[in-house]
Amino acid sequence: MQQLKFERIPRATISRLAVYVQELEVMEQQGIKVISSEKLAQLCGVNPSQIRKDLAYFGEFGVRGVGYYVHELREAIRQSLGLDRTWNVVLVGVGNLGRALLRHNLLRKRGFVIVAAFDCDPFKIGEEIAGLEVNCTSKLPKSTRDMNVEIGVITTPPERAQRAANYLMEGGIKGIVNFAPSRITTPENISVEYVDFIHHMFSVAFNITQNQSKGLL
Repeated sequence: MQQLKFERIPRATISRLAVYVQELEVMEQQGIKVISSEKLAQLCGVNPSQIRKDLAYFGEFGVRGVGYYVHELREAIRQSLGLDRTWNVVLVGVGNLGRALLRHNLLRKRGFVIVAAFDCDPFKIGEEIAGLEVNCTSKLPKSTRDMNVEIGVITTPPERAQRAANYLMEGGIKGIVNFAPSRITTPENISVEYVDFIHHMFSVAFNITQNQSKGLL
């Protein structure tokens, strides 16, 4: 992996890199070998200088007067983001959202393999979903250690999110994606990402209102 130039990389940069990877994957599928920074920027909805700045965190890419070699750039970004390996994932909370994620084939294709599912509801324990048997959350710590799991996904009701996080941390989890509309407390060495659909709805509603006030709609 290339040596990072800065210890702290902006979260917005990581989000944009994920978009770059997706666009580069499409190009590679289309047989495109080389792409200019201007064209890549247009496809990703940013300006060329932003792409160059984002990539500069990870090293030197591209050839002056030529552009970026699609496959090489895609692989370099994937390696920098840790996407060049398989990540074992466990899910806690087998409600409607949890079930949808268990059946989401794209996660596996992206290298995130849900290897176990847990719930505290006795009516769900023992049920099989997408080839996985739902286990009692009390078994979570030992199971995650046995299966070398590093990422946990929480899809519980908000009042159960912290307890789920505690089980995950006890099991040696290094990172958590929390879909529950509740903040959780973790040590600094545990990476936590929050996915709150309501926040996105608020943002869309605001943008629509702004566009209406400007006469764009």
